[in-house]
Amino acid sequence: MSAIKDQITEQMKDAMRAKDKARLGTIRLMLAELKRIEVDERIELDDARVLAVLDKMIKQRKDSIAQYLAAERPELADKEQQETEVIKTFLPQPLSDDEVNQIIDAAIAETGATGMQAMGQVMAIIKPQLQGRADMGNVSKQVKAKL
Repeated sequence: MSAIKDQITEQMKDAMRAKDKARLGTIRLMLAELKRIEVDERIELDDARVLAVLDKMIKQRKDSIAQYLAAERPELADKEQQETEVIKTFLPQPLSDDEVNQIIDAAIAETGATGMQAMGQVMAIIKPQLQGRADMGNVSKQVKAKL
């Protein structure tokens, strides 16, 4: 059982007691998505997979915010932003740029990568360490720049 999933369940109970409908709704969305994956794949999620799912949910919310703002619907963008803030409370502390660079440099050194053909190997080492702690799109750009 995932410790993060247990924490989300406890926070759901707290939100129910506090009658915080906005937070409760977002937490229920998170739990529903986790449950859907568990049922579809017939597995029990570990912390790494839960972080990946939450990361994906944040990415979806950011895309929605951009689309709502482009369509001049700030009230819907605000709702998505609030959901993003709730989801972020369950992610570990983000890493600083220096820490991310150190992890990238270590992965490049470990694989002995010298060109873009080794990008997949480098990302395979980096992704588990940075999942939920850094924007993987930006990390990918940094790796490309260094290779």
